[in-house]
Amino acid sequence: HESFFVSYDSQLTSREKFMLGTTRVIRHTLAAGALLLMWGCQNMVTQAPSGGQSTETKPAAAAKNAEKPAKPELPQGFTCCNFHYEGDWINDANYTTLPMIPAGTPAKITGYGRHRVLVEIGGKKMRLGLDYGREQQTLQAWANKMIVADDPNSKLANYPANIRTAIQQGKVAPGMTKEQVIMSVGYPLASENPTLDAAMWRMWVSSFGEYQLLWDANGRVKEVVTDALTRNLVVYQAQ
Repeated sequence: HESFFVSYDSQLTSREKFMLGTTRVIRHTLAAGALLLMWGCQNMVTQAPSGGQSTETKPAAAAKNAEKPAKPELPQGFTCCNFHYEGDWINDANYTTLPMIPAGTPAKITGYGRHRVLVEIGGKKMRLGLDYGREQQTLQAWANKMIVADDPNSKLANYPANIRTAIQQGKVAPGMTKEQVIMSVGYPLASENPTLDAAMWRMWVSSFGEYQLLWDANGRVKEVVTDALTRNLVVYQAQ
């Protein structure tokens, strides 16, 4: 090809040779520019992060991950006390007129919802609802009181026979300690009983049936104050 261009160029006039040379220079310049442009685009693609890749530095990403709140624990163990339920629902009022699940039944928390705790109790899926004491305690703190690691039956076995029978029936009796009362009828409503150290607890067998537990100086039930009907429902009577 080079011999062709040499023989061809020898036949051209000076003007034609000038114009041909200029055309070749422009063509070479454009070709070189195109090569530089292609190289530059490839370099930019290589250096730019992919669409799915974060541009955050490692310390910034680590700090962001550290700010994420930890998932709440899902305790498992046993029911702290006798639970009373309606369908699959158990709330913090724990009305004693409803059917009962005994204290010490194997249970585990499987999740949390809005003011409710998803649980399995004795292999059955149920829900614990914090209906009344939301302002006094967090859902997780309340759940940790309801589902405990240690089986209450180990303590129940060492109680006096009459106390043990009262708890198994879900009733209260004079002389019971606060721990024994809680095991039998559950925790008092936090919305009406801000502290367990109070000299009197307000308790409920239903939304209309109230009874009051009066405590002596030693922290034992001194008296159960209520009407006759509610007394028959909640106070243990030895046979």
